[in-house]
Amino acid sequence: MPHRFLPLLIASLMPLAAWPAAGQIGVEPPTAYELPPTRPQGPVVLDVPYEEMPGGAEDELVPGAGFPEEFVDLWAPRPWSWQIMPNNLIYTSYLAGPKEPRLATVWYDDTAPDPFDPAIKNGWMWDMTAGARVSLLRYGSDPVLHPQGIELQVEGAAFVRLDQQDELDLRSSDYRFGIPLVFGIGRWQTKLAYYHLSAHLGDESMLKHQSFPRVNYLRDAMVWGNSYYLLDWMRIYGEVGYSFHNSGGSEPWEFQAGVELVQARPTGPRGAPFFAINGMSRQELNWGGNVCVQTGWAWRGRRSERLLRVGFEYLNGSDPQYEFVFYNQNRCGIGMWYDF
Repeated sequence: MPHRFLPLLIASLMPLAAWPAAGQIGVEPPTAYELPPTRPQGPVVLDVPYEEMPGGAEDELVPGAGFPEEFVDLWAPRPWSWQIMPNNLIYTSYLAGPKEPRLATVWYDDTAPDPFDPAIKNGWMWDMTAGARVSLLRYGSDPVLHPQGIELQVEGAAFVRLDQQDELDLRSSDYRFGIPLVFGIGRWQTKLAYYHLSAHLGDESMLKHQSFPRVNYLRDAMVWGNSYYLLDWMRIYGEVGYSFHNSGGSEPWEFQAGVELVQARPTGPRGAPFFAINGMSRQELNWGGNVCVQTGWAWRGRRSERLLRVGFEYLNGSDPQYEFVFYNQNRCGIGMWYDF
């Protein structure tokens, strides 16, 4: 008997098991048991129907299949609506920005003097970023790539440095949290954001280098940024920040700008090359700063704007770990970066 009929057979025999034994008189047989329901029971808590799964030939992930219509013109106007936690971003993180929230890891060799012992070079270090930038609420369009409209975002990240030459000791960690309000129309995007950033010396570093002057670096800043896509695959941007609460040598003004070249459409498994450069200038450094260059290979998903990159990074100038804000780096290494 097929296994799917076994539960029905057991349920139908349960009343017979409860009947009186032969010879017992005057005992009524119990009422028959009802079969269990075949559908979920309980209160309905959804006020809208479930979304149906996409179907059709154009949604099948077939190698070499044509892109959906929305990939033909990334900037075409589309209907606007309210959306809670959409799957993409109007204003994305800067690819080569040292203090942008994402998942990232970079192994590099730094030839600049070690802050703890200037007689030697920094050597091999390991920088990691654990964070994300996500959209909470949007009134705008909802294509796979480059949505338009008004959007509230939230960002956060921890920036950690480990010393590969000294038992992977924690050298320092920076923490950033921000709330950007962004607007995008066509190829142009702008943002007004608040962020808090604080820097901390690692526990092992404090124990091993007790004479090192710890910096209580802190910033609470407002930022105005703008970006524009000259081509589908070429973005330029610039932003200015003013910190109204400073500590540890931090001063109010900061500027950054950059250029990004990366495939705008889904790449497929083969991927595509990318190039990005970012420059920062800060008042506390007498308008000095750093320049970061990245290049390598990138993959972009077909159903979201998420981007995975691997490649080389070169940074020269002020240390992006703000515990060492008044020290420089001259580093080159390999990294991996993932943007939501």
